[in-house]
Amino acid sequence: MPELSQEAGRAKALVPFGAAEVTGPSMVPTLEHGDRLLVRYGARVRPGDVIVLRHPFQQDLLVVKRAVELRDGGWWVLADNPYAGGDSTDYGTVPEDLVLGRVRLRYRPLGGQRTPFALVRWVFSAARPVRCDRSASRRLRAR
Repeated sequence: MPELSQEAGRAKALVPFGAAEVTGPSMVPTLEHGDRLLVRYGARVRPGDVIVLRHPFQQDLLVVKRAVELRDGGWWVLADNPYAGGDSTDYGTVPEDLVLGRVRLRYRPLGGQRTPFALVRWVFSAARPVRCDRSASRRLRAR
């Protein structure tokens, strides 16, 4: 399950935006290990959004998942990678007060290659918005 840096949790009190780093494969292909995220804390969550939340059993652990639907008791969240686990199929619904924010942007850190071609390719592919995927929400709800 993606784990986020602890600075992401502390930043909530200071500004509405914060940065986080993804570790783990549960959101592949949407997010990959090492991706950096721009998170909007306190943003309204809709089905299909990629969100940052506190793990229901380890509240000092921040995770990123896709909000599938709002049920009694909170959000049903799932990983985009069905083989990774660590989502609502393991721990049930997540109370709304554990949902911290919505992921707005994903960017890749600059890799080790510094050739001019690699730099140009990185500039055009490093930052991408993380959009609400309603089709994924319907597909994931069926699991």
